Amino acid sequence: MLTRSEEDHLKAIHILSSADANASTNAISERLHTKASSVTDMLKRLSEKGFVKHLPYHGATLTNKGQVQALRLLRKHRLWETFLVERLGFGWAEVHEIAEQLEHIDSEKLVDRLDEYLGHPLYDPHGDPIPDRKGRTRQREVKALGACSAGQEVRLALVDESTDALLRLLNDKGLRLGSVLTVEAVHAFDGSVDLRIRSGGHITLSSQVVDHLYVERISQ
Repeated sequence: MLTRSEEDHLKAIHILSSADANASTNAISERLHTKASSVTDMLKRLSEKGFVKHLPYHGATLTNKGQVQALRLLRKHRLWETFLVERLGFGWAEVHEIAEQLEHIDSEKLVDRLDEYLGHPLYDPHGDPIPDRKGRTRQREVKALGACSAGQEVRLALVDESTDALLRLLNDKGLRLGSVLTVEAVHAFDGSVDLRIRSGGHITLSSQVVDHLYVERISQ
């Protein structure tokens, strides 16, 4: 049985690591808002339990056992976010902290029933893929909004590493997942992007915002 803190560390490592880079102690510390020394102690504990491979000064990666557990947590988190938005009417900027609590409920039967009730959704309200019971996700082709050219028509598909502040800003701009946008200009000077929203209105997004947005191309 894992503690909530252990589960949080496994999920953080999964999100922060990649095929060619370990999750660093400092990155985990920043993500979980805890001391680096505490992260080091936790990585040692998780390594002893067989969930993590930890090399001092080189960060950590998940073992197969740890990967399975991290994907279970992501599945629960993203299903709960979907439930809160689609069935209880929460805004997409309101659900992360609630889902952070609900993801630690250890009932596979409950999660399977939730998945079935929601119609087996593939993506959560922020566009992140939802792992199935076997940890599989459906991949799709998305493109960074900042890499689009003027004149392209695209659909907002993913808000990467979304924060409540970012999601509230997008709400204020009239943007939602699925919003159809026409790229009017990409400014080389500061990386900002001018957009026309099909539902009405023109907006400009800073590079700081654009860096978190991924789109699907829907026309030439």
